Formats: sequence, C-alpha cells, structure tokens
Amino acid sequence: YPTDTLLPGMKLGLDRTKNLTKTLTSWASENDPSSGNWVFKIENWKVSHGLIYDRGQLDSRTDLSYNNLVKITETEEEISHSLNITTNVSSISLLQLTYVGLLELMEFIGGEIHILFNFPEDLCDSYNVCGDNSYCNTSGNCVCIAGFQPDGQYAVGLTKSERRCVRKSQLSCHEKEFKKIRNMKLPDTQYKTVDTNVG
Repeated sequence: YPTDTLLPGMKLGLDRTKNLTKTLTSWASENDPSSGNWVFKIENWKVSHGLIYDRGQLDSRTDLSYNNLVKITETEEEISHSLNITTNVSSISLLQLTYVGLLELMEFIGGEIHILFNFPEDLCDSYNVCGDNSYCNTSGNCVCIAGFQPDGQYAVGLTKSERRCVRKSQLSCHEKEFKKIRNMKLPDTQYKTVDTNVG
C-alpha cells in the first residue's frame, strides 16, 4: 500500500493472485496527509500504462519518458510498474504523486532534493485535450491532422472546449497508403486492438 510514494523495489499495478490493485493517492494538501483528489493508476487496456485521475476523471496518460523510468512486468500473475533505478548508499530516489496532481521522480543526495522527472509537463500531456483527428503541437495548440479541417462545431463530451476536426472530403477506399505522422504519442488502447508483432 504505497500511499503517495513509490520507493525502489515497490510495485504499482494489479496483483492477480491476490486480486489487489496498488495505486498512488495524493495527499489532500501540502500539510494534510489524508487522501487527496489525485490517483495514479496502472491500467491494462491492451498495453499497460499509467493514468492520473482527478476526482475519478481521467486527466493525463503517461508517455515514453515515464516508460524509461520504470520496469514494466506483464504476466498471468501481475501487471506492474516498478522504478527502474539502481539504488546506492549516497542517494535515495522515489516517485511521488503530489497534492496538485504532479508525478515527480525525486532524488535526495545529502541534504538536497533534485527533481529528475515530472509529469504532466505541459498542456499536451492532458488526456484527449484536442479530441479526435487532431494533435497537440509543441506550442500547445490543437491542429487537425492532414485531410481534416476544423468544422466550427465544438466536440461533444470533451472536457476542454476545443473545436473538432472533420474530413475535408469523403473517405476513398481506393487509396492504399497511410499518412505517417512523426513524434506522436500512441493512442490509448482501451477500445483499440494492438498487434504487438507489428514493428
């Protein structure tokens, strides 16, 4: 039961043998250690990843920078993430979910604290911030993908008031190529099929 802090050697995720889900839950405030509004949970949609919830609503989804920090185990017995950090006597590292909903990897060396990683970093880390058929660019703006355009209507069900993107023309079943878009976070796999054999 890791509360708001994950130490090296601890695991987050689902222990199927004990039917136990281990999450991080933030403090209520900087000085109040009772349970707060934020929860960091490992989801096993098709490929496991970390999700930050605010009052039960999905707020953000981890990306490759997080995946580089953790060891991911997916077996019949467990789906877990643990810190992929070598411990030593001169420093202590921990992953903490703060009372404002930030996931921070901290390292204590002597009397100093160093923040090595924090998530979310910017607006683009917010879950589904731009809606369907669009992406969040490096300036934090929502842009329609090629072949789509803003239609002037606001998307229904988005937590942010973003315009939605619709096709410029009807789908042609005769086209036999996909448009490559670089530097994108992979879509979530809750309602998608993932073929892990495809390179």
